[in-house]
Amino acid sequence: MKPVVAIVGRPNVGKSTLFNRLIGERTAIVDNEPGLTRDRIYGEVFWNGKHFSAIDTGGLSHSPLTEIEHGIYEQVILAIEEADFIIFLVDGRAGILPEDYEIASLLRKKQKNTLLVVNKIDDYLKQKKDLWEFYNLGLGDPEPVSAEHGQGTGDVLDLVVENLPEDQTEEEEDETLKMALIGRPNVGKSSLVNAILGEKRVLVNSTPGTTRDAVDSVFTWNENKFTIIDTAGLRRKGKVEKGVEKYSVLRSYQAVGRSQVTVVVLDGETGLTEQDKKVVSVALEQGKAIVLALNKWDLVKGDKDKIGRKIIEQMPFISYVPLVYTSAINGFGLDSLLETVLLAEEEWKKRIKTGVLNEIIQEAIQIAPPPSKKGRTAKVFFGTQVAVGPPTFVLFVNEPRLIHFSYLRYLENQIREAFGFAGSPIWIKLRKRGEEKK
Repeated sequence: MKPVVAIVGRPNVGKSTLFNRLIGERTAIVDNEPGLTRDRIYGEVFWNGKHFSAIDTGGLSHSPLTEIEHGIYEQVILAIEEADFIIFLVDGRAGILPEDYEIASLLRKKQKNTLLVVNKIDDYLKQKKDLWEFYNLGLGDPEPVSAEHGQGTGDVLDLVVENLPEDQTEEEEDETLKMALIGRPNVGKSSLVNAILGEKRVLVNSTPGTTRDAVDSVFTWNENKFTIIDTAGLRRKGKVEKGVEKYSVLRSYQAVGRSQVTVVVLDGETGLTEQDKKVVSVALEQGKAIVLALNKWDLVKGDKDKIGRKIIEQMPFISYVPLVYTSAINGFGLDSLLETVLLAEEEWKKRIKTGVLNEIIQEAIQIAPPPSKKGRTAKVFFGTQVAVGPPTFVLFVNEPRLIHFSYLRYLENQIREAFGFAGSPIWIKLRKRGEEKK
């Protein structure tokens, strides 16, 4: 296993900015508003020949009062327990506050190897006298950085890797099946993640929009490795606020892009909404395998089979997508969900031999020839599969503009009837005959 380094501190000291500097990309949301990072956010760092995982955490508040603050506190404690090394970040401009003393006391009790880092030291020669105050925390020499400008971060990384245990991974990690959970706010995505993982891995609260960052968790089920990505709830574009929520929605799109299978979580109580259809389109646009999870199934009243059929009927454009009934509260349907995700990924990677494919295409053409347009008849000569993930087919024709979208849908249905592709979109592209080599 790779060593784990957690960044902890009170709100608004620059933890996410430092995290982004260390991993070299913008993963954690950064803004001047305190308390933005709520869940544990993971990233990979490579420095001086060593790999380690970094964790960005929520800010530890003085005497947390709200349910959200208590949840953040629990998440930070879990990160500290998990970490091999702690970066304790403080604010060089604000000086020591009561929360800093509390966190320092907590870290000493945990007996974790800790590096005290003083952020916002933009001019070391002018501000070095301010560092003396931080010796009062009793955690050794303070290390100055400016996370915003990248000053001193290399020195911090040097000290971190010097104190890390050896990577126990003997060989490169196997590829995992990456599944993203998306859905409109408050449909139970985070609760579903927690139920699958069997631990409080993601902060759960009834307030819509609790999850703002995309969070990766690796787990094994029936000897199959998964990376599960929980994402912020997606709203209609017109209702997305500027700033923080805008980044969260972008993060959800990016999370889908990193996945192979996208699980669209629906609310069993409220049923299908127009917003749910837009969420499904996010996965469709990126060509991902899709599984629908009708969550909160324990709360559904009435004819459940009828409710499930109605949802599929309302989205005929994804009639090939499997629907699984789940309940995060009692664990109902979780095994079925994971089994369906595995099958969807297999279909997403399925490849059909050219000869067999053309038998189906020619049979479909004989049953229903392409319609003529302006006195000209479209001709489909042959087809071949050129890619997987999603399955992508190229049809060579006499004139692409003569083939109507509805006829492509007909051919897609014939291909599905013959080969399945349950849960996976199919992309069909047209090429004019003579462009085979191109």
